[in-house]
Amino acid sequence: MLRGEVLGPLLAGIDLGRELLEFGPGPGAATGWLCQRVDRLVAIELDHDAAARLTAEYEGGNVEVVVGDCARTPFADDSFDTVATFTMLHHLPTLATQYATLAEALRVLRPGGLLVGSDSLASTELHAFHVDDTYNPIDPARLLIVLQALGFERITLSVDRDLRFRARKSDVDQHNHVTRPPQGDSGARPSLDRSQRDGTRPHLSGDGVPPTSGPSHVDRAVLPRCHRDTQAT
Repeated sequence: MLRGEVLGPLLAGIDLGRELLEFGPGPGAATGWLCQRVDRLVAIELDHDAAARLTAEYEGGNVEVVVGDCARTPFADDSFDTVATFTMLHHLPTLATQYATLAEALRVLRPGGLLVGSDSLASTELHAFHVDDTYNPIDPARLLIVLQALGFERITLSVDRDLRFRARKSDVDQHNHVTRPPQGDSGARPSLDRSQRDGTRPHLSGDGVPPTSGPSHVDRAVLPRCHRDTQAT
């Protein structure tokens, strides 16, 4: 379902560049599709067993698997053309960790690089499905504010049965712009482009996470909480 219903439509006509970093691939549901469209794919995975399985599956290919934390990666600034995260953000236990992960994506992206991803929307069914696992769905309106606060541009969010998003790092060199917090593109409605915003950025709260209040053009009436297939993770 991920490859046919999410990856294809979300990335149709988009050049992913030569080098892609995938955050938290888990069993590799997106990895096989993504690695066919770049010269080199690096997957960073916290779970040792999942990383070992991916290493064995893609041995001898263009996929490199690294065991590590996507909020604190070992990669240099401006290392990748694309950072991808699919059905992973809701596995991060706190808003601060989600924020740090997106900040890390911005840091390792080259100027003009692409952040792309999808994730679950909050639902009773998915909460029950993750009874023995971390389940911390990110609200679409909060995601927009976080991406704005970090400095991403050309932000597009679409909300239907799930949340899908794309954003670009500025073409201007941003060395030393992103700090870690304490401990082309149009899509389905709603499409929230930088040209639709007034240029103001929200202040960050003491824990390094943007507050939900403040200036934003997100209309919660068009960002419904939708149910998603309970087999999705």
